[in-house]
Amino acid sequence: MIETNSYISSLEKNGFAVLDRMYSDTEIEAISSCIEKASTTQKLAESSVNLFAIRQVVTRIPELKSLLFTEKLHKLLASLFDESYFLTKAIYFDKPSESNWFVAYHQDISISVDRKEAVSNYKNWTFKKGQFGVQPPIEVLENIITLRVHLDKTEKENGALKVIPNSHLKGIYRPETIDWNTETEHVCEVEKGGIMLMKPLTLHASERTTNHKQRRVLHLEFSTKKLKKPLQWLEYCKI
Repeated sequence: MIETNSYISSLEKNGFAVLDRMYSDTEIEAISSCIEKASTTQKLAESSVNLFAIRQVVTRIPELKSLLFTEKLHKLLASLFDESYFLTKAIYFDKPSESNWFVAYHQDISISVDRKEAVSNYKNWTFKKGQFGVQPPIEVLENIITLRVHLDKTEKENGALKVIPNSHLKGIYRPETIDWNTETEHVCEVEKGGIMLMKPLTLHASERTTNHKQRRVLHLEFSTKKLKKPLQWLEYCKI
């Protein structure tokens, strides 16, 4: 693992950081088996030729929690947050080996909440997959840290995330306004058992799979901020 000051500095300055070997092969196999077993015995997933996903995965597969939140991960999270943190979102993504699915550049500016209420500075409401989404004040978005656990080696050829360094420092940054004369692109390749840290306001994208290799990722979001009442995080989970 890279030194603490190094990954914290990278996350704050660039909007992302990659840490290898957060999980052993044995731990990754246990996580993978747990998800596979649950997904075959329960109707949990959204599945198509291009995507296999389980939303609210920690809530829906509670035995996953003890496998994911190892002592090493707790230490990492404690180094990232000055205050008591909690989980706000957990999604399992499987990009199949034959996927032609790609995602254009975007920021993650919507959070999942437990209800729809008229609350000041919460806007752009959506209702998808049975969940209410809303764009919160920017200070809420700036507080979130995304942690992506990679169950497979992820390379450019099987959909590794592309990011624009420093873009998280520019507020709401519309993709159509990207100036490629001044911006650069970085591909975040991650080893099996490694993780990627990212600020949600970092512009990111992913390409189609071209090497016929699977890409399975657990996407976890953490925060220390409570939402304006009566809104609550849909997946609030104290770790």
